[in-house]
Amino acid sequence: MTQTPDPEARRLATLARYHTLFNAIDDGFCIIEFIDGPHGPLSDYLHVEANPGYERHSGIRDIVGKTLREIDPTDADGWVEIYGDVLRTGATARFERYFLSAGRHIEVSASRVEPPSLRQVSILFRDISARKKAEEERDRAIASLRAFNETLEQRVAERTAELMRAEEQLRQAQKMEAVGQLTGGLAHDFNNLLAGVSGSLQLLGIRLSQGRIAEVDKYVVAAQGAVRRAAALTHRLLAFSRRQTLDPRPTDVNALVNGMTELIQRTVGPGIKVESVGATGLWPALVDSGQLENALLNLCINARDAMPDGGRITIETANKWIDHRAAQSHDMPEGQFLSLCVTDTGTGMTPDVIANAFDPFFTTKPIGMGTGLGLSMIYGFAKQSGGQVRIYSEVGQGTTVCIYLPRFYGGVDDDAADQSASPISGAESGETVLVVDDEPSVRMLIVDVLEEAGYAVIEAADSIAGLKLLQSNVRIDLLISDVGLPGGMNGRQMADAAREARPDLKVLFITGYAENSVIGNGRLEPGMQVLTKPFAIETLAARVRQLVDE
Repeated sequence: MTQTPDPEARRLATLARYHTLFNAIDDGFCIIEFIDGPHGPLSDYLHVEANPGYERHSGIRDIVGKTLREIDPTDADGWVEIYGDVLRTGATARFERYFLSAGRHIEVSASRVEPPSLRQVSILFRDISARKKAEEERDRAIASLRAFNETLEQRVAERTAELMRAEEQLRQAQKMEAVGQLTGGLAHDFNNLLAGVSGSLQLLGIRLSQGRIAEVDKYVVAAQGAVRRAAALTHRLLAFSRRQTLDPRPTDVNALVNGMTELIQRTVGPGIKVESVGATGLWPALVDSGQLENALLNLCINARDAMPDGGRITIETANKWIDHRAAQSHDMPEGQFLSLCVTDTGTGMTPDVIANAFDPFFTTKPIGMGTGLGLSMIYGFAKQSGGQVRIYSEVGQGTTVCIYLPRFYGGVDDDAADQSASPISGAESGETVLVVDDEPSVRMLIVDVLEEAGYAVIEAADSIAGLKLLQSNVRIDLLISDVGLPGGMNGRQMADAAREARPDLKVLFITGYAENSVIGNGRLEPGMQVLTKPFAIETLAARVRQLVDE
């Protein structure tokens, strides 16, 4: 028969197991009991039990029987307050402390011992030094990494700035190289032209003083020729820089090509066959037809020079839809364009030559055989017209140069006025012309030409004086004005202001530079035309007569 264990024996056995576990655990464990202090409010806690781990973690020996104020008089009030909250609320308190005596970081958990009437608190000390050390090492690593990143960002920023400076220096060097090439070519060509003009004028003066009038014509012809070449050179430079004065009109490019085929054939010679292939239903283009003719003729002359032994030139037009991918590869906007391509069967170009072909004064021809401005002029003209020009070539296989021009949505004016030069015609009914130009020599020449043709002429040197006359009751049949004027208004602004009072006023702008905000974008209003400096006096007279007769 099994005997029932004695309750006291069970209690002792349980207590023995408790003490065995109590002393065996590595964490520190103790029980403290609230006691009233000898001076009322200075209450305290007495250590009634503590295991070896507690003394090891706290660094205090023989702690049982000692109060908090005995072992830590400095921080005793804080400990008493924490443990008082635990006794009062029953909520476990958890916090960390560094025990200097043991040199350890300790995690403290304090719980109330039940029943509350015992007024005891159990305290568990857990050594977290290793964890804190790992956290500190992690924090140091993070700080080091942050510092490294900051210095790395600084180094990257410094390196980026250095690269940007180097890139800017390279761009500046390339710019100066281009400027040097440009100014060198300009100086060479203009010095030759100025020498012809200056020498001709000097000899002209000498022959006139000597009374040798019969010999002056050749010097006049030589000076005029040099001036025409200088004007052509300036025109090409302005075309390259997209600053030439354009007069865009709706143009049938097929008709333009057909009208030039015979001239091109005569220019390139009998050893080269010229063919034209015009696309059916070709869209019109809004373009300066005179400049397009000039560009086409230049392309054909280049093609001729690439075929010294003869060959074939094919001029072809087509409608082109430029999608996003093609626009990126061609460096042009998306949309509908028409192309005018000139293909030869000549020597072709190397990739290096193609890469530099549009640079001003770049040429592969021998000295004296070309200025190197033909393709650069065509490139500038195409870009200024809203299009593009591209070269496709292989050495020994020939070259194709294509000009892309935006499609014009509208019809072509077949009755466009012929603006070619004609013999000087005079005034018919005493017409009055107002000339506004800030350059006295230009103003004098225009006035002399008009007065010789029988016109009444009024002069003004700036926009203020010109507008005052235009807003008066003086008869003015035609305004001839420079585009760039002093006085706060340009020529277009002055003309627009004048047309408020004189809506039918005819206007002829004269300019040597493209004023895009005035006349370079779109078409001029009816009754307005533009004439580019320098101009032949016959051309000026013909334009004046044409505008007055409209």
